[in-house]
Amino acid sequence: MNAIKTAVLSVAMVVAGIINSAAQTKVVTVTNFVTVVITNVVTVTNIVSVTPPPNAALSSVTMSSAVMPESSKYPWKSSVSAGLTLARGNKNATMFTADFQTQKKTPFDEYHLGLGAAYGEQNSVETVNNYKVFGQWNHLFTPRFFGYLRTEGLRDSIANLDYRLTLGPGVGYYLIKGTNTTLALEAGSAFEFQRLGGEDQTFVTARLADRFEHKISDRARLWQSVEILPQVDKLENYVINFEIGAEAAITKSFSLKTYFDDTYANRPAAGRLKNDAKLVAGVAYKF
Repeated sequence: MNAIKTAVLSVAMVVAGIINSAAQTKVVTVTNFVTVVITNVVTVTNIVSVTPPPNAALSSVTMSSAVMPESSKYPWKSSVSAGLTLARGNKNATMFTADFQTQKKTPFDEYHLGLGAAYGEQNSVETVNNYKVFGQWNHLFTPRFFGYLRTEGLRDSIANLDYRLTLGPGVGYYLIKGTNTTLALEAGSAFEFQRLGGEDQTFVTARLADRFEHKISDRARLWQSVEILPQVDKLENYVINFEIGAEAAITKSFSLKTYFDDTYANRPAAGRLKNDAKLVAGVAYKF
């Protein structure tokens, strides 16, 4: 009997041990599950932690302002103008002119580009037929003193000029540089390539020039420019370009424009006049 009790007690202890062991295994499994959940939460927390702090947006805006493209601060200012003159009667005359100009100014650089064309005839005979293009870059060393690089191209069929191309550097100085008035003097040199009267010529010229502009008001301005280009080894061979004009706004974008343009070549092609002048009136559009 005692042996039976002992055997039953032993079996009970083994069963209790197994049950206890199974219970502990379940606890461990739950613990592992909880651990996995906590670990996942920590991982999510790590991802959230890399989100920029509240002041990061302000820093981003500040950085964007610091690297704002220069073109948005100093935009190109452009204009297109055209003029047409018609005469019918005892004499039939027509003259058409068009030009495009654009410029950009920054604290250290100034850019000027332009092109133009003029065509005229009288009694079916050409009296004007020319095309021109120019570009100039000024680099300011001080607010008034600058160096420049300039190029010009011209074709004038009436003057028997197939082409004239000049390219050269120089220096300039603003005698007046105000809000409404500017006056600059320029001096330099240039290489000139031209075909005049069917003859190819290449030589070096000096260049003296001035540029003046005065804003009478927000709606009106005056301007004037002149340049002298003498051949350095033959001073009697020179060209003078002169222009003076006025412009008055009629709307924010449109204006009336009148100017006098004159080119004087002291040694023109054979059978051609030295002076070539025109008075132009037209409408300009700014953008």
